[in-house]
Amino acid sequence: LALYDPERSQAAMHDGQITTWEIFQGELTAAAQRWKTDGGAGLRILTRNESSPTLLDQLARLLAKYPAAKWHEFDPLASPAARAIYHLDRADVILSLGADFLTQGPDALRLAREFAAGRRPNGKMNRFYAAESTPTLTGSMADHRMILRPDALEKFATELAAGTSPIMTDLRAHAGRSVVIAGEFESPAVHAAARLLNEALGNIGVTVDYLAAPQTGARALSELAADIHSGAVETLVILGGNPVYDAPADLDFAALLAKVPRSVHLGLFQDETATRCHWHAPEAHTLESWSDARALDGTASIIQPVIEPLVAGRSRHELLATLLEEAPQSGYEIVRGFWQKQPGADNFESAWRKALHDGLVRDSAGHAAAPVTLPTVPPQTADSGSLHLLIRPSARLYDGCYANNAWLQELPDPLTKIVWDNAALVSQATSDRLKLERGEIVILKFRGRSVRAPIWIQPGQADDCITITLGYGRTHAGSVGNGVGYNAYALRTSDAPWGGAGLEIEKTGEKHNLVTTQHHWQMHEREEVRIGTFADYQKQPTAIAQPAEPTPREDESLYPNVAYTGHKWGMSIDLNTCFGCGVCTIACQAENNIPVVGKEQVEMNREMHWIRVDRYYASEAPNAPMLHQPVPCMHCEDAPCELVCPVAATVHSSEGLNQMVYNRCIGTRYCSNNCPYKVRRFNFLEYDANQFEQPATRKLMRNPNVSVRSRGVMEKCTYCIQRINAVKIATQIANRAIRDGEITPACAQACPVEAIVFGDLNDKGSRIAILRDAPLSYGLLAELNVRPRTTYLAKLRNPNPEMEHA
Repeated sequence: LALYDPERSQAAMHDGQITTWEIFQGELTAAAQRWKTDGGAGLRILTRNESSPTLLDQLARLLAKYPAAKWHEFDPLASPAARAIYHLDRADVILSLGADFLTQGPDALRLAREFAAGRRPNGKMNRFYAAESTPTLTGSMADHRMILRPDALEKFATELAAGTSPIMTDLRAHAGRSVVIAGEFESPAVHAAARLLNEALGNIGVTVDYLAAPQTGARALSELAADIHSGAVETLVILGGNPVYDAPADLDFAALLAKVPRSVHLGLFQDETATRCHWHAPEAHTLESWSDARALDGTASIIQPVIEPLVAGRSRHELLATLLEEAPQSGYEIVRGFWQKQPGADNFESAWRKALHDGLVRDSAGHAAAPVTLPTVPPQTADSGSLHLLIRPSARLYDGCYANNAWLQELPDPLTKIVWDNAALVSQATSDRLKLERGEIVILKFRGRSVRAPIWIQPGQADDCITITLGYGRTHAGSVGNGVGYNAYALRTSDAPWGGAGLEIEKTGEKHNLVTTQHHWQMHEREEVRIGTFADYQKQPTAIAQPAEPTPREDESLYPNVAYTGHKWGMSIDLNTCFGCGVCTIACQAENNIPVVGKEQVEMNREMHWIRVDRYYASEAPNAPMLHQPVPCMHCEDAPCELVCPVAATVHSSEGLNQMVYNRCIGTRYCSNNCPYKVRRFNFLEYDANQFEQPATRKLMRNPNVSVRSRGVMEKCTYCIQRINAVKIATQIANRAIRDGEITPACAQACPVEAIVFGDLNDKGSRIAILRDAPLSYGLLAELNVRPRTTYLAKLRNPNPEMEHA
């Protein structure tokens, strides 16, 4: 959606006035002539953490050309200097120390896939312990989750090896097949303890590799601030990033920028930093430009554009080429030229084409393992009455760069289910002690700084800890993102980027309207999510998925039985691997042109998502297991919606799909009232008003294979019927049968853990048919005898028998 955002920068700007790239380029060329005389003494380059080999080469050549110039890096969510590569496919026991490794970090997708593979009960199942201060999606998957304040978490980590706890006994029993993961945002003491534990357990080189951080020569942001204060900076070139918004509050980057005689910004938007720079140039989107990058282990990949540029943007490579006074070249020529100069490029054309085809440059990982050095770090100390501040990135907006993305603003937070807002998370016990209520606005004070934030009472939160999320409170994000939520960066300082002890709270007596899509947390003795233990599954595999009451027989129905002689489509969702990320929701929205409705309409229960992810807690205990359940249309065999539609707008297809005929729907909404799953959505308003008068980029954003609905029609999941029909047509032309897995709905395609499987139930050898007959398979609300085509695999836990009732 950011690619097609009509509010992307369209032209170069000089002091707020539109100019041309040629004039901007001339300004840089004239400055380069002056840098030749003094070696670039007043030139500073500021980038985010870079891994592009081509860009790093350009920066190295730039610093060689202007030896007095300096290059600085700043990324608000930078990882620790020491890099750790985890191999969860080799680990039978996993201990997380505040790590949200399923969603955070550069290798989260790989780790999620490996972790999920170990959760499938194929003769064995991994065991997962999590100790954390604020709930995470990773922690929600733990067999044992311990809720600890940051100081208690440090103590737990540092004392674990010396103790005889069941956790340490389990880790020792699986030495070399276990792993301890320290969270990206935890203290150095926790990281040191995790590394010491992995060394003692013989995990290094097996389930974890520690890699030396690449030495790029970049300097810190604090050094740039000092140079600006001293008047040493004449020209500052900012390549991407938004430091005016996300730099540490104690640096006051907006004030620093005002002291720079010439400031240049390259970015996608006229954001907080761009509007304060003398020059701004529109950046080409990643999907529009050529570049390259290295993965965490050093493997290189060539980034290829998928679309011609929508606006007259330039890549970082093209801007640096101007500073280097090189002949005008396209991004493609610059990237290709770099790789052509690398050793072993004798047969370059063949190697280049292979890299483009494979998606990576094979055998390009080059970082050596770092020596095991364990710094002595004193643990935190805090008196028992003090409050801890925890600062974390947003699960939706990341560091704030996606604030103008309406899809992500309206995606419910996976934990709180809040939309279009961020809140300050507190535990029930802390809220009771401080007499706080949900939605109450408080002033959070930390190290001489303050911010106003609404309170949200969150199960699983450590007592005396308050968590705030970054990414909100933007002032120059665009019409979608401006003024949404509060700016947590206001409390973030250079010496406490992720918070610390000493937080103070002041009540204001004011309230803020927090809107959530789910108002109940428990299952209330129902069986939406069926859950059992791996040990019980081994004893009696079918018992866990069995309902409390027997399901009616198929012949006990008013509906006639239908024999499907062709295809019989179905879906299975594995609750044992789903961790509630919500990627399926966004994939469905992008694929099916689902409109955004806004906070006010969501509050009226008019959200339009075709697949939601429900979140439950197994009990009311503070550390009760958190459960996730994606819920699309079930495509019921005996669909209650079809029976009540007066105009046959919702009908059954010959392949068993429940279909909506939009031009028949007259908006009675009887079908929605009759749906026990509440998965049908109605266009109460013209959410896509003036759809034919919108900017051209918005029109390009639409999937042309899916109609854009107008006001007054019911819509819902179609199993991506457009994808089904596309494959049917292609196979008919090829005169062959559809292969299993050839049709993949958008939700299944995007799922990082392959929790969603789609296929033909009439193909008895298909994966969907096998899963439908699996011991853990069950139908949601199957006791209603609606015979859903979408079924679930029950969730399993693998608790330590010595801790099961702890």
